[in-house]
Formats: sequence, C-alpha cells, structure tokens
Amino acid sequence: MNARADFSNARAVIRAVRRARSFLRPPPNLKPSQWAEANIQIPVGNAVPGPMRFDNAPYQREVIDMTVEPSCNRITLMWGAQVGKTQTALAAQAYRIGFNPVSQLMMQPSQGDLTTWLETKFNPLVDANERLQELIAKPRGRDGVNNQRMKSYPGGFLMFSWSGSPKTMRGRSAPFIVCDETDGYDRTDEGHPVGLLWQRAATFGDQRLLLEISTPTIKGASWIESAFEEGDQRQFYVVCPHCEHKQVLKWGQVTWDKNDDGLHLSETAVYHCEGDGCGTVWNDGERCAAIRNAESLGGGWIAKKPFRGHASYHLSELYSCFRNLKDIVQSFLDKKAAGDLQTFVNVSLAETWEEEGDKLEADTLMARAKEFGAQAPMGVGVVTAGIDMQGDRLELEVVGWGLGEESWSLGYKTLWGDPLRPDVWKELDEFLEETWTHETGVELRITAACLDTGGEAGYTQAAYDYARKRLGRKVFAIKGVGGWGRPIVTAPSKMKQRGVRPVQLFPIGVDEAKVVVAQRARITEPGPGYNHFPLTRDPNWYDMFTAEALRSRKVKGFTVREWHNVRPRNEAFDCRVYAYAALRILNPNIPRLVRALEEQGRDIEMLETPDTTVPPAEKPPEAEDAPKPETARKRRWKPMSKRRRRSS
Repeated sequence: MNARADFSNARAVIRAVRRARSFLRPPPNLKPSQWAEANIQIPVGNAVPGPMRFDNAPYQREVIDMTVEPSCNRITLMWGAQVGKTQTALAAQAYRIGFNPVSQLMMQPSQGDLTTWLETKFNPLVDANERLQELIAKPRGRDGVNNQRMKSYPGGFLMFSWSGSPKTMRGRSAPFIVCDETDGYDRTDEGHPVGLLWQRAATFGDQRLLLEISTPTIKGASWIESAFEEGDQRQFYVVCPHCEHKQVLKWGQVTWDKNDDGLHLSETAVYHCEGDGCGTVWNDGERCAAIRNAESLGGGWIAKKPFRGHASYHLSELYSCFRNLKDIVQSFLDKKAAGDLQTFVNVSLAETWEEEGDKLEADTLMARAKEFGAQAPMGVGVVTAGIDMQGDRLELEVVGWGLGEESWSLGYKTLWGDPLRPDVWKELDEFLEETWTHETGVELRITAACLDTGGEAGYTQAAYDYARKRLGRKVFAIKGVGGWGRPIVTAPSKMKQRGVRPVQLFPIGVDEAKVVVAQRARITEPGPGYNHFPLTRDPNWYDMFTAEALRSRKVKGFTVREWHNVRPRNEAFDCRVYAYAALRILNPNIPRLVRALEEQGRDIEMLETPDTTVPPAEKPPEAEDAPKPETARKRRWKPMSKRRRRSS
C-alpha cells in the first residue's frame, strides 16, 4: 500500500477549493424585501413575532425596495402609528449589514430616544437573528466596535447620533442615513439636523440616500410635512371589493352609531366606500382584505407628482391590519374628550394639526362662569396651586381637579410684598394652610403647589430658600424650559449650595403645557378637560388668562411657533400652567380620590340626618344576670426593644 495514499488530503483540498469558489460567486439578485422575508426574524414582543412577512403590510415592500433604487436619493415617510415605520427602517438597515454592507448613520431626537431604540428595537432584532449576531462586532471585543455610539460589521459601521448633541453630528457621514421622528428634532444655529447630515453626506455623491420618518406635528412647522410635499406625494390606494373603485382610506368615511342616550358605540364602527353609487359598508375583515389585495388589483402606491429622485409616502393608522376600527374610533373619542385631539390627528391620521384661531377670547370664557355649590364643588378630587413670583408680589391660583383632569378654579389671590423680605412668604404659608370645603362637607387642603423660580438672581434665591424647607409639604420649585417636543414634567435636578440642603428643581416644558391649558379652555361641554370658572371671578382675571397667543414666524427659512403676549399681564395663565404642573408631579389617583370623597359625603349625610324611627317598647325589667367570673387576660408578647425596663 502506498503510504502517501493513506495520508492523502485530496478531499479536504477539494472542499477548500469549493468554498473559495463560493466566495467568487456573485450573490443572488434579491430585492431588500425578498431578502428580509428570507432572513429576518421579528423578535418576541412584537405584534407578530417570527419570520418577517409583508402580507399584512404590503405597503412596506415598495419602500424597502426603493432604498436600492439608483435613481432615488431621498425617501420620506409621513406615517401614523401601528403601520410598521420602525420595522421598515430596521429591514433596510439589516439589509445593509447582512447582504449589501455599507456604512450607515442613525439619528434620533434625543439620547434617551436613541437608548430606547437600541434596547427595544435594534438589539432585540440582532438577538433574534444569528446571521446579524455573527456579523456585528461583539461588545468589548478586539475585532471591531460595539457600544452606544457605533457598531461595526464587515464592510461598514452603523453610527448613532441625536439632534440635541451637535457633537454627535460633527465629523460623521455615511452613504445611508436614517432620521427617525424628525419633527421632534431641535434646530441648531447652523440649521436643521437633517439638512446638516444630508449636506455632510455630499461626498458620497449619487450613493447617498436619506430615509426620514416621522409623525407630523403643527401645520406650517412640521419638517416631515414639508419634506412630503417636496417629494412625489404617494398615497396607497385600495380597491373596493364591490364596485372596484380605487380610493385612499380616509377618516371621513368611518362612521359609527349612538344609542338613545347619545352614547357613542365604537363597536359599531364601519368604513364606507366613497365610490359613486356604491356606498357599501366594509367591516374590518373587508378593509384588511382590500389592503392585502390592493397591488394585485391595480392599487397600491400612486404618486401625485412626477418622480424626481425624492419618493414621499403618506399612510394613516387606517391601513393597519393590527388595529380594529372600533379601537381607532375609541381612541378618537378618548382624545376628543380629554381635549387632546391633536394627538389623534398627528399620530393616528398622520396629518398636521391646525391651531383653532389665534388666541382665547376672554368674553367667551367669562360667559361660561357659574356659581359653585361650595368652595370645592362635587367632582373635585384633589387640589393644587400654581404660584407666580413678581418683583412686588406673589400671585397664585388654586385649582381643583376631577376625572379626566376636569378642573375648577377655586380661588385666585395676590399677595403684595417684596419677595426679598419674609413677610410675603409668611402670608403664602398661611394661605397654603387654608382648607377648602367640599360640597360633601369634607375639608380639603392644597395637596401640592409649584413655585416659579424664574427672575433675577436675588428673587430666584428667595424662591429656592422657601421651597427648600417645604418639600415635605409638596411645594415644588420649578423652572420653565422652552422648546417643542419636551415633556411637561421631567425628573428634578439638585441645585446644590454650600452649607444647606440641595433644592429639588423641576424643569417644566412650558410651551407644551400652555398648549394643553389653551386647548382645554376651548372645550365647551363639561367633562374630561373642561374648565369651570366661578361667577365671582374678577373680569380682569380673564384678560390675564387669555393674554398669550400662539404665533408662527419664519426664522432662517424655518417656521417657528412661539407664545406671544397680546396683553401685558399674563400671570393668571402662568399660574394655571404651574398648577397643572403640580398635578403632573403629584400624579394622584384621581378616580380613587373622587370616590373616597363621595363615600365620606354619604357618611356625613347619614350622621347629620335626624333619626325618625319609633323607639321599641320598653321591656319589663329582668333579673340581673349573675356576674361572670373574671378570667385572667393573656399577656401579649412584646419584643425586648418594646418592653419598659424597671429602674434598679
């Protein structure tokens, strides 16, 4: 036997050659949507985990495939909730990691938004897909980078930035850019962050591609709406199964019934075909079938304008096969009742919100004033106060809050005095200790108050000194922070000073809070969000309450919304904002408090009602029972720490 034949490695060599030849073979000609359906697993926690499929969301397929169209350099998605905005972007990003690797850049409105996206969207996607795990560098590994700023893989990097940090945008560029929730971006002195990233990617020439995604916000100030109008404005058309009329799903075609009492019955919601002479009613099954079959029946994405390299898409929540019409209608009813219809228009319909008029009218609010049945009428569950500091006085409003944040203005007070002297603060202490008689007879106290600390240095320090000692009484020091898209209340920061306890300072998003207060003041029917005003209120108070109006103006080509004073004094408006902020910081269980007050009121009523029952007839005297023998009581055990020691 030949020794060489025994130790021949021919088979291994052949296998190695075959593997080498496989690297030279061109990859299959797959569209991104085809690759995604064949390779991406949607992680557990999503509506439909498992292999990615576009059967229930056929509108995503064209968008993903458009990201490799050579003639396209910009894609705009003005989409609503529950239609798969995030999954669409993730599929395009995964394609550029696992199939056609290029460098990418992902931008979110803030660092917190970016962290949330990484932890709830991107990282779970990677964990659910072994191929992506193999390609992306391991954390703290030697073969690449994997941290909160960047993730590397063979052929490129996925870099992260957020609009609030110009440092994360400088020196960074990539051929593929994804900008999520662009209407929440903070504009810088240099311009809009999306425009800055697009300009820095100019070095990639025709290879650069921008994918911008967002729900819209305010008419005239929405970046995504402006971008959509610049593109070819595509809408997704469905075909009626009865008359074959092609149409865009619109909110105006959704109807539902009411019962005899006028109660809305969201479970009766249906969609009406807009075809001439048709008017047939679709249930949820027919609506979803029309969406799934749209492209095969001649519908699908149809552009309004010629394509010039910029594809723009609009899609509302009505296209979601994961949402029933009854749920969408109920969301509309809830938002309308709470005076927050803008959220439904922006998030569900993916349309911009147009402000209702320039300002509130004092006469309109004054005409709604009524006499209260008590200092705190029935319906009030908790009481807060908002305090505004001026150079020669303190002004404050006391507000009662009920179900759905329905509000009652219980009182308004001006405390004259220099805030740099202790007298006015002593008056404030006395006022905050007062009680307010509820209609049930229960005495209510001011549960929480917000004190504005803005002003000159000396006045700010005086406000700090007052609030520092009264945190236990829930007197919160606040500072108004301008800007849109900010939360109304965020976690407090500690204002440290030598030798004294730090002050808990709560930042308040005053622009957003003022929008809530103004919108609720426009509600005309009692219920959630409605404002009740007392008949005894000074007419000048209404002028102060309506002293600000929302205006739009152009700044460096961008529309900027700002609050402007239409009258010199606006303290009443500010006090209401601060009282609302106190409610948000306190975050009470209002339904439970309202129920408790109603129960206490019934108990008080029973005690005060005279007993009109006839007393029972006297029984003849009976022989006294023999006294029971005394029994020794058991001694209760106490721990040693609770026992009294005898003195020796």
